[in-house]
Amino acid sequence: MAAAGLVVLATAAAVACRPGGLGSATVAYTTDRTATAALERRHVNVAWLTCTGRDGDGRTHGTSPTAGTTVVSVDCQGRTGDGRDIAVTGQVTEVVDGACVRGDLTARVGDRQVFRVDGLGDCSAPPGPTYRPPTVGRPEPTVTVTVTRTVLCRTVDPCGPVTGK
Repeated sequence: MAAAGLVVLATAAAVACRPGGLGSATVAYTTDRTATAALERRHVNVAWLTCTGRDGDGRTHGTSPTAGTTVVSVDCQGRTGDGRDIAVTGQVTEVVDGACVRGDLTARVGDRQVFRVDGLGDCSAPPGPTYRPPTVGRPEPTVTVTVTRTVLCRTVDPCGPVTGK
C-alpha cells in the first residue's frame, strides 16, 4: 500500500515539474502570484485567488517536439473583497524565473474584463538568489560556549572571591 502511494506521488511530481520549468504546478503558482499583483495594480481588492494548471495531452504543440511549444492551461478562481467573482484563464507557454508567465491570459471580475495580456509579471527580472557554497579560505562561523557555575557558600565561613568567576 505504501509503495503504491509512493508511485502515485512520484508520478504526480514528474507530471507537475517537467524539465525546463513549465509544469502545471509551476504555471499555477506563478500565475496566481502575478495575476493577483496585476489585478491589485488595477485597483481590484483581491480577497483570494486560487489557480490550477492542466497540461491536457502531455505533449508539445507544434510541428515537431523541438520546434513546438509546451502549453499549460491555467484556470484561476477567486473573489474580491466586496464579493465579486474573479476568473483568470488562458494558455501559458513560458514561465520566467517564477516572476513572469507568458501566453494568452484573460481576467474577468464580475461581468467586466479587466485585462487580456500575453504576459504577466516582470519578464525581465534577474534570476532569484541561488545557493553558493563557501569558498576556501573564507572564515567559518565560530561557536562560543558559556559555562555557568554555581558556588554555594557555607554560612559559617564568609564567601570570598571565587576563582573563575
